[in-house]
Amino acid sequence: MIPEKAPQKGVYHAPEELQKVAHVRSYEQYKELYLKSTESPDEFWGSIANEFFWKTKQSGPFLDYNFDVTKGEIFVKCMDGASTNICYNLLDRNVHEKKLGDKVAFYWEGNEPGDELTVTYRELLRRVCQFANVLKSRGVKKGDRVSIYMPMVVELVVAMLACVRIGAVHSIVFAGFSAESLCERILDSQCSLLITADGFYRGDKLINLKVLADDALQKCRDKGFPLLKCIVLKHLSREEEETPLGSQSPPAKRSCPDLQVPWNPEVDLCWHTLVRGASDECEPEWCESEDPLFILYTSGSTGKPKGVLHTVSGYMLYTATTFKLVFDHQPHDVYWCTADIGWITGHSYITYGPLANGATSVLFEGLPTYPDVSRLWEVVDKYQVTKFYTAPTAIRMLMKYGSEPVQKSGRESLKVLGTVGEPINPEAWQWYYTVVGEKRCPVVDTFWQTETGGHVLTPLPAATPLKPGSATLPFFGVVPAILNESGEELEGESEGYLVFKQPWPGVMRTVYGNHQRFETVYFKKFPGYYVTGDGCRRDKDGYYWITGRIDDMLNVSGHLLSTAEVESALVEHEAVAEAAVVGKPHPIKGESLYCFVTLIQGVTYSRTLEAELRKQVREKIGAIATPDYIQNAPGLPKTRSGKIMRRVLRKIACDERDLGDISTLADTSVVEDLFQNRCYEAV
Repeated sequence: MIPEKAPQKGVYHAPEELQKVAHVRSYEQYKELYLKSTESPDEFWGSIANEFFWKTKQSGPFLDYNFDVTKGEIFVKCMDGASTNICYNLLDRNVHEKKLGDKVAFYWEGNEPGDELTVTYRELLRRVCQFANVLKSRGVKKGDRVSIYMPMVVELVVAMLACVRIGAVHSIVFAGFSAESLCERILDSQCSLLITADGFYRGDKLINLKVLADDALQKCRDKGFPLLKCIVLKHLSREEEETPLGSQSPPAKRSCPDLQVPWNPEVDLCWHTLVRGASDECEPEWCESEDPLFILYTSGSTGKPKGVLHTVSGYMLYTATTFKLVFDHQPHDVYWCTADIGWITGHSYITYGPLANGATSVLFEGLPTYPDVSRLWEVVDKYQVTKFYTAPTAIRMLMKYGSEPVQKSGRESLKVLGTVGEPINPEAWQWYYTVVGEKRCPVVDTFWQTETGGHVLTPLPAATPLKPGSATLPFFGVVPAILNESGEELEGESEGYLVFKQPWPGVMRTVYGNHQRFETVYFKKFPGYYVTGDGCRRDKDGYYWITGRIDDMLNVSGHLLSTAEVESALVEHEAVAEAAVVGKPHPIKGESLYCFVTLIQGVTYSRTLEAELRKQVREKIGAIATPDYIQNAPGLPKTRSGKIMRRVLRKIACDERDLGDISTLADTSVVEDLFQNRCYEAV
């Protein structure tokens, strides 16, 4: 249960101006709504559902479920009997009922400064209808799976909403994934069509997406699954006169004379040619509440990705509500989430949540460091962004360059800052709050997963006093618990496994094509609970602190240590920009701590600094957490989305050269550098 009163000491409060206008303005109001959401979910969510269009109304309870594998099959059902169409709610309703047709849905900001496009709700609806008709003309129908492998362009949003409009199920694959990864996902979901683009730039680097897509399709054919059609967007290679002005994203400003676009007329279809002859009117397909909406693949402990399946009504309501309340969305806001739509953050908080609220968003194709490290703040000023949502990885990376690149910009428009993807260490939180937000913008540190569909532990910017590094308190309808290894619920101040006791509307329904895996991964360990796989600490005030994946917990001499906690202690040192900690087998202690540290620019690694870092960890956590190895790491192995590949670091720590698939690494050269600079002796 949530605390009776909010903490008063050691916390940060929202400015009074925000508290005056926010949807949830005080802790007392949060507490009242939270209790209503858990004790009377039908009433709480029913009032929210009334704000949306339903072709048929629900006939059963709002939520029906079983979380206990000992009592039968795991299931969650939301709004049984209701039918709707998400695309209709996101676009038609905003254009026709709410009269938002001329409101900007997206400011598209390309990789190159000056590449830009403005798309209104009316224009987005028109383009979605056109492409929905294109899909229908190619034989795509309700329930079919469509694979989308595209850069961050407006057409990516058009493609996913066109699928939704006709009841097809989209499976978006991040454009940074390899051909093998794309093939694996196409095969698993048995997709009937692939939508891709010729290529795109990430900073200076040209990505020939079409070549990767062709390679994936060949791999599919080799495995006995020929995909007959591929729709290709000409993002870099098209001529301007190919389609009428305003009906497409502009061609990239950066010239790409080296781009070779292979074309197989038996398989490949040109997006622009298809759209040119398509009608801009398309009746939506009405879908049942529990019809599948999309599949999104996430990493599995076995190495085989899991196809997380989300369904129509619950996901729509949950993303709409979390977006509205967590970012305190107001009609005149300009919101910017820097994630890629290839990840769940982009699904929930670039496409579905914002559009359901009639929001104006920035859609960003580029990188935080290109063409220089001021890019994010220049874009904030350009579009007068009010709500900004990014990853701790990006914050820590930009911290390395100090405050000067940030302070070149004004940022006066900012009102709320958010973080997503991993726990944020207190020092990065403070830098974000103090330097970027100038101590006037609450930081909403959101904890959630691909599987949860939306935020589950989060502050509300005007209602919840903030603790740097804490995911704070549960969102409405979410009931967390902390369990020990025996599955017993721990009360008060405690640490253990984070679980949830009941569903919320946006939780995943199954692993696509493998319900048994769904039950085994999320429900078998502790029957009666949804198991997040994360460790968690609850402090004396009742606030939750994510300590990292349970498999990122180290057992040192019988003591469980969180890698995130050790990393946070290291990064608190003024010389350290980023840290990553892994376990290395130890003959006596079981595991020893092997730490990789990236230093602030201009700082030289030395034995003196190494001793200071050990002392700091010892003082922050205790002698048991003193690092055995500290390696200077000018670069860390990261995916193209910015996540550190800790399994690679574990291999380096153990001097094991068999790294497995590292095709998703943004820069493979850092791996050899780290091997060459390994620590061979513990201190």
